[in-house]
Amino acid sequence: METHIRSVVKAVSWRLTGSLDTLIISWIVTGSIGMATSITVIEIVTKIVYYWIHERVWDQIKWGRQ
Repeated sequence: METHIRSVVKAVSWRLTGSLDTLIISWIVTGSIGMATSITVIEIVTKIVYYWIHERVWDQIKWGRQ
């Protein structure tokens, strides 16, 4: 079983990777680094929360464990 802090650290490291991708794509699409940064900040916060909830729910599911 993972600790809550481990799940949070994993979520943050994954989101930073994904968010760099979002920043680059948003910048290309909008042509504005300011708009791209705003999109990326919102994306970081929401997806960290969603990932943490996802991990906590799956931690409670016994299916597929030995």
